[in-house]
Amino acid sequence: MTELLDPITSTDVLLTQEEVLNDYRIACESREVSYIGRQDVFRGRAKFGVFGDGKELAQLAMSKVFRKGDFRSGYYRDQTFLAAIGGLTWQQFFAQLYAHTDIAHDPFTGGRSMNAHYGNHWVDEKGEWLDQTELYNTVCDVSSTAGQMPRAVGLAYASKLFRQNADLQELTKFSHNGNEVCFATIGDASTSQGMFFEAINAAGVLQVPLIFSVWDDGFGISVPIEYQTTKSSISEALAGFQRKDGSNGLEIIVARGWNYVELVEAYQRAARYARDQHVPVLVHVIEVTQPQGHSTSGSHERYKSKDRLAFEHEFDCNVHFRRWILANDYGSEQELKEIEARAKDLAKKSRNTAWTAYRDSLKTEYEQAIVLLKNATSESKNAKAIAEIRDILEKTENAVRRDVVSAMKKAIRLLRFEEISSKKGILTWFKEIAPENYIRFNSHLLSEYPTSPMNVKGVAPSYSDNSLMVDGREIINTYFDNLLVNDPRVFALGEDVGKIGDVNQGFAGLQEKHGELRVTDAGIRETTIIGQGIGAAMRGLRPIVEIQYFDYIYYALATLTDDLASLRYRTVGKQLAPLIIRTRGHRLEGIWHSGSPMSAMLGSLRGIHVLVPRNFVQAAGFYNTILRGDDPALIIECLNGYRIKEKMPNNLSEICLPLGIPETLKEGTDLTIVTYGSMCRIIMESATQLEEIGISVEVIDVQSLLPFDINHKILESIKKTNRVIFADEDVPGGGSAFMMQQVIDEQNAYRWLDSAPKAISAQAHRPAYASDGDYFSKPNAETIFDAVYEMMHEVKPLVFPSLY
Repeated sequence: MTELLDPITSTDVLLTQEEVLNDYRIACESREVSYIGRQDVFRGRAKFGVFGDGKELAQLAMSKVFRKGDFRSGYYRDQTFLAAIGGLTWQQFFAQLYAHTDIAHDPFTGGRSMNAHYGNHWVDEKGEWLDQTELYNTVCDVSSTAGQMPRAVGLAYASKLFRQNADLQELTKFSHNGNEVCFATIGDASTSQGMFFEAINAAGVLQVPLIFSVWDDGFGISVPIEYQTTKSSISEALAGFQRKDGSNGLEIIVARGWNYVELVEAYQRAARYARDQHVPVLVHVIEVTQPQGHSTSGSHERYKSKDRLAFEHEFDCNVHFRRWILANDYGSEQELKEIEARAKDLAKKSRNTAWTAYRDSLKTEYEQAIVLLKNATSESKNAKAIAEIRDILEKTENAVRRDVVSAMKKAIRLLRFEEISSKKGILTWFKEIAPENYIRFNSHLLSEYPTSPMNVKGVAPSYSDNSLMVDGREIINTYFDNLLVNDPRVFALGEDVGKIGDVNQGFAGLQEKHGELRVTDAGIRETTIIGQGIGAAMRGLRPIVEIQYFDYIYYALATLTDDLASLRYRTVGKQLAPLIIRTRGHRLEGIWHSGSPMSAMLGSLRGIHVLVPRNFVQAAGFYNTILRGDDPALIIECLNGYRIKEKMPNNLSEICLPLGIPETLKEGTDLTIVTYGSMCRIIMESATQLEEIGISVEVIDVQSLLPFDINHKILESIKKTNRVIFADEDVPGGGSAFMMQQVIDEQNAYRWLDSAPKAISAQAHRPAYASDGDYFSKPNAETIFDAVYEMMHEVKPLVFPSLY
């Protein structure tokens, strides 16, 4: 801890009295809302609270160099910064704390995220991009520690592309010559996460305008920094990343969180490096205090020593700021007292206004429910029980929608044998509130605008007598070549994508033709490869980022699920990142290269389209569809399909494959098999063998798993065959079980089945190496044949006697 031996007495930083007093006003207001917010959690008005007290001066200093067009990729304690740039009112601060679902009150997340998760709107009511260069941009925060770091690399990388790629100059809604800086903020304990280190390394390699701000208060909840960070200092630990003559790397600046001028100077230096030179910067803000502790979940007195608590009291940044203002004649004691009094008054008024508005938003449904329950009490044979339900609801302090709906559902159970007008009233009430609550809590998982890829119409491939049979890799290579020619927003990024054109030659020769900015190699860093794509997609570009093998996606899964997949949902449709993740999987050989982990994707990537083309004409169709829309997608190419021959379409760049529409590969009458990807060829081989012994199989390729069979085409097949098998090469209970649930449960196909449905999957373990390992680990033609035959044996044992 630094002793107060060098109080600030002079400065070369030019600060006007008006600016200094305005900063003090914001600092006081921010501190007051932190205090009141914590009180409201303890009073039961909010579920949880995390606040930015102690970080006011650092964030004010950062706000001074933040310009329109810049981006903040942040940390859930940046309330002072948001207020300083005009991105947050204190009424909105409290509205989010109370989970007000009206986006007019909580414009950041519509009550979906806990407090201190902020973001501005990037699209209009039609889903069209707004002009980001006229906005102070902030990406909606994520609570996962260091989860904001990967995308920060991409937000800054986009500036590099806008500055260096002349073909992007016309995209004036997104950049002015790449002058935009990304400001990433993080707590010191979270710098222990791998995402942070990977982002630091990527930024140093790429040389992008990214300023990392580390708010260092010495603890990660209760765990002190000596357990967190080598040398107990992230700036010292990262000293080897410091730029030197002729090397890349980053600039490292250290400033004390209570020293106003030191902080202002630090951020002015950082911004010059980042904005002018595209050099990344680490600003390590040390000696930060946290007056209220980590959050409302506990008290920091439990784990901080008396000396540390005394330090935090002595070095409170607002206290120091006040002393400095008085010592340097920027304001008088009376002026500061007036500012403090007005800050307290504004904080209380903002809290009261937000609370009243929140309670008023619940009043209509609540009052309707009370009236309906009273009516039921006067009519029902169960009047006493219903009266008790009403009485409990009326006595519930600060009742929320859950309380109201729960009470009404309990009442309707009591009325199940009665046909009275009040029951009809309750049922009507349920029908009326259901769509409203869907909008409040369940909408915008994916795009609901006219720009959605779900609105893209199908365009079938066309062929001529001159169409050549070529390897699948040639199809996708030709497709990407045409795409790079026709759309300057597109770039490809990944391990081995550039110089050698990816490990399966999809981009062979395209770096040489289109340049390194368009087809780019990346280091082995899947998390920030995805982050580069997310950030660039947030800025109007259309990246295609590659995970070299499907198995490697686990490295980036946290970023995909916590950030990308939830982005639209947590911003109520106001932010987007239409990223394409390209990978290859399914049949190969070995534990780490046989990738079909579909269940992990289906369980964690809701909010991203998951597409599984069986060949490369289909893949091209999916790429086109997604690029014509505004949602992210994971496209999994068949690893063993690159050298399988396909016919080259005449309209490769125009093909569009609609999402959620299966294709029937073979008509049949006895049994339906539902599958996708590389399994299609295996199923078709089995179908041919089954046909030889008199079993007619209908084969359906679902083509996309998310969305899945939106028109219930599989149901129509089952109505004809009355039997179904779902087959894939994921683990048991994975992709095949998902397909079964969708068809049997969602489509009610059980009504048409004459035999029990069956799911065929791989073994529970990962595949063993070599051809025999694949054969005995994953479904093969014989596996499918035997399963179908056994089902037909149950139906016609004389025609199909037991084989084994």
